[in-house]
Amino acid sequence: MITFYTAATPNGHKIAIALHELGIGHEVHKVDLAAGEQHLPPFSDMSPNHKIPLIVDGGRPIFESGAILVHLADKAGKLLPENAAGRSAVLQWLFLQAAHIGPMLGQLWYFRHAGGAPNEGALQRYGNEARRLYGVVEGQLVRHGWLAGDAYSIADIAAWPWLREHGTLGIPIADYPATAAWLEKIGARPAVVAALVAQGA
Repeated sequence: MITFYTAATPNGHKIAIALHELGIGHEVHKVDLAAGEQHLPPFSDMSPNHKIPLIVDGGRPIFESGAILVHLADKAGKLLPENAAGRSAVLQWLFLQAAHIGPMLGQLWYFRHAGGAPNEGALQRYGNEARRLYGVVEGQLVRHGWLAGDAYSIADIAAWPWLREHGTLGIPIADYPATAAWLEKIGARPAVVAALVAQGA
C-alpha cells in the first residue's frame, strides 16, 4: 500500500490521476499547505524541497511529481513504454511539463491571483510564455492523439491538470482547438473523474 501525501493543486492532481489510472492501492494524507505542514516533520524529513506530492512505497519516500509518475508507471507496467523510443518520447514531454509548463503557468497564476498589486511586466512575460506553451502543445496534438504520440501516457497525465486551468490563467482555449479536445477527452476518463473527486477538486 502506497502512502500518498497531497494537496488540491495541479501537481497533487497528476499523482492522484496516475494512481487511479493504474489501479494502485494507496492511502491519502492531505497536507495543509496554508498551515505550513509541508515544513514540519515527518513530511519535511521525507521531502527535501518541502513540496507536495510525495509518496512512500515500501518505506521509501519518493518526491518530485515527474519521478513519482515514472516510478508508478514502471511499477504497474503501464502508461510508459518499455521500448527505448517510446519511453524517450514520453519522458521528453514529461520533462517539458516539469521544466516549462508547470513553472510558467504557476507564475502566471500567481501574478494574476496572489501577487498583490498588478505587475504588468510579469503578467506580460508569463502570459506570453504561457500562450507560447499552449501553442507548442497544440502543434503536437494537431499531429497526434496524445502528447507523446498515439498512446495515452504519464506525459498527458502530467500536463493535463495544468493546461485545464486556462480559464483562471486568461488563456483563450478556443485558439487551441486540438488542446481543447484533448482536455475534454482526458477530463471524461472515469479514473480522472474519480481522482479529482478524491482530491476535492
